[in-house]
Amino acid sequence: MNNKIKVLIGDDSAVTGVSIANKLRERGMYAYTRRKDCNVIVESIKKEPPDVAVLDITAQNGDAVSIMKKTRELGVRFPVFIVTSAFDNEFIERQVMENGASKFLLKPYDADDLCSAINSALGGRAGSLSDDMEIVVTDIIHQLGVPAHIKGYHYLRTAILYSIEDKTLLDSVTKLLYPTVASIYDTTSSRVERAIRHAIEIAWNRGNVDTLNAFFGYTVDTGKGKPTNSEFIALITDKLRLRYKSALKSYK
Repeated sequence: MNNKIKVLIGDDSAVTGVSIANKLRERGMYAYTRRKDCNVIVESIKKEPPDVAVLDITAQNGDAVSIMKKTRELGVRFPVFIVTSAFDNEFIERQVMENGASKFLLKPYDADDLCSAINSALGGRAGSLSDDMEIVVTDIIHQLGVPAHIKGYHYLRTAILYSIEDKTLLDSVTKLLYPTVASIYDTTSSRVERAIRHAIEIAWNRGNVDTLNAFFGYTVDTGKGKPTNSEFIALITDKLRLRYKSALKSYK
């Protein structure tokens, strides 16, 4: 069980929750259900944080956004949240993404759709990188001012995580790193490049200058313009590899 992805399904109905949990188990995950109630789900996360929490946008005593907010207040490890909804609503999607969700999945969906969403949200790492490192990278991107609802946010996070694990990807960002990220999200390398560039532009133009300088140690002059994609990814990757040098040895 220790090597399996632990998935909490915030729905204990036989038709949806139990059925999906059984299908995830068939695919090698440790899946379990909890009643579709904000208080019950938060208490379960508090006692034993899952790797992934799959929630419907609506729930008794609150909703998915309130569950994510209460989870942050607990101070426990923040799971990957996948929020599902029957409504294709841009405002709702933005709300859940800005509050910490990794994926917004439209109903109806099947087990394969959910597995793809889980693997994509986890950066395709399948346990190769620790949960702690993913949390650190996510927090850094947030601090630097990259909004969570844009595609570049997810591409950037995955690119950094993969580069931490395999620094040779930075030797050829165009030929190696972009295609790697693109394959995970079923898109093209050029779209990955553009989305990451857009994410960095937002951080550089709207982010806190003191935060940018504090993290990069003034290695990038904001007055001279934003760094390139490869510079931005390399700076974050190198800093984290140095900070967690001893821990990274256990990833190999």
